[in-house]
Amino acid sequence: MNTVTLAFPLALVLGSALLIGVGLCVFRLLWVFLGIGVRAVWLGLGPWQTGRSDRRVPVVGKGEPAQLGYWWRQMWVDAVSAAGYGMRVVWTAFSDPWMGRFVRNLFHGRRPSGIRGSSPGSRFWMVVFVAPGVALGALLGAALATVVLGVVHAVFALLLGLVWLGCATAVPVLRGAERGWLLVRRVRVKCPYPGCYQPVPLAVHRCPTCRAEHRGLRPGRYGVLWHACTCGHRLPTTRFGGRGKVTALCPHCDRPLPETAGSTRVVHAPLVGGTSSGKTMLMAAMVEGLHAWARRGDLTIEYASADDRRTAGDLNQELKQTGWAHATTGGQPRALMLTVGRGRRRRLLYLYDPMGESVSDAERVRAQHYLAHTDGVVLVADVLAEPKVRGQLSADDAQRAKAARPSPQGPWETYQRLIGELTALAGRRGRLSVATVVTKRDVLDQLGSLPVAGARIDSWLEEIGLGNLVRALGHDSRSARYWAVSAHAATGTGPLEPEQRRAAEPVLWLLAASGLKTGALIGPVDQGEGR
Repeated sequence: MNTVTLAFPLALVLGSALLIGVGLCVFRLLWVFLGIGVRAVWLGLGPWQTGRSDRRVPVVGKGEPAQLGYWWRQMWVDAVSAAGYGMRVVWTAFSDPWMGRFVRNLFHGRRPSGIRGSSPGSRFWMVVFVAPGVALGALLGAALATVVLGVVHAVFALLLGLVWLGCATAVPVLRGAERGWLLVRRVRVKCPYPGCYQPVPLAVHRCPTCRAEHRGLRPGRYGVLWHACTCGHRLPTTRFGGRGKVTALCPHCDRPLPETAGSTRVVHAPLVGGTSSGKTMLMAAMVEGLHAWARRGDLTIEYASADDRRTAGDLNQELKQTGWAHATTGGQPRALMLTVGRGRRRRLLYLYDPMGESVSDAERVRAQHYLAHTDGVVLVADVLAEPKVRGQLSADDAQRAKAARPSPQGPWETYQRLIGELTALAGRRGRLSVATVVTKRDVLDQLGSLPVAGARIDSWLEEIGLGNLVRALGHDSRSARYWAVSAHAATGTGPLEPEQRRAAEPVLWLLAASGLKTGALIGPVDQGEGR
């Protein structure tokens, strides 16, 4: 009887507490704690005020002046810190005010607000029935809110994992797509500056806002589509996204590269010949010839940089004032860069004008590292420098030839010193195309001791005693073609446009070998084709 008597009030108290706790949890406290938790998670993702510091964001390192991509690390840091903060806030609210104030006041016979019960009965009711129910409801609400938030966080973590996986997959896909595009278009960037000439797999890009130098501007941990510079400026990571518009520098010598270097196939064409063979004047005539074709609407041509425009302008001004170009000096040459287009295709043309002494011996030839990137050679042949040719001249013609400043090194000697080292430097790319240009045509036409240079320049070379050169070119080169040009007639004051266009034909022939459709601009095969 006593046991039944004691069990009934205990069951009544427990039942009431359970009923109050469950009802309070389901209809109020679960949602209160969920609201507190969600709001805390949202605030934990902050700070939401612009300019406020955040300890979770790592300081930008010295290697790359860009923030790590949000997908790489920061989204996980934010998600974990915000989720943890939300959980802590829920249990902090459970501890105080619910347990620390509300339940404690109820156990002392006071209302949750702290006001003492109005009668002994009401105080008894709050202490015995309400206080345990509220404590149970608060515990159940906090626990269930934690479980719900945990499930939401798990789903959110799964979504973040999918985002991370998508970004991680996009990095090699974008890199591979750009690499494949470059391979298909056969774009290989090389530095055009003396003392460097190194391949440039990835240029250094300078931020247009703060001038910081980004050495890893490509899809990766610093960003998939763009990198955020320390100054806040966004830099595109791919050529498709506009990276080519950002100033690019050579990573080896830190000098600027042309804007089209990373998107346009480069054709390297050195002009090789002895001192005073007419290389510089021929290069000026070639450039003027390309402009002549452009004026007819058959080509588009642009200087790759302001320095190239200035170099070409200074050379033309010198030719107009003196009629001659000073001998090239200063060691290894800087390429004169032109963007040449026909139809929808373009090529970035590198024209090298080395000093004549660079081919005076094998060791100096080996020092011309740009030859390793050569797509085709323009062999500048001053036949007046060849002893066999000078031996055929009459006294008057010999005086005219001397006035033309012949090179101390003939074309056959130049070729012999060049070909072996050039083949070694070119390596696995095999034999090269050689455009042989006989210079000083205006002087040659005045020499009655020599036969007239007709349509077949290769046959004419054989006739004047340079058949060994023609045969060697036919054997060593992939293809060879011959021209005779008067650079004087194509440059300076009162240039002849037909001669300018003819002076450009050797370059157009080399460009045609790279896939640019310039073959139609070149004269027919019987006007100098060697093989």
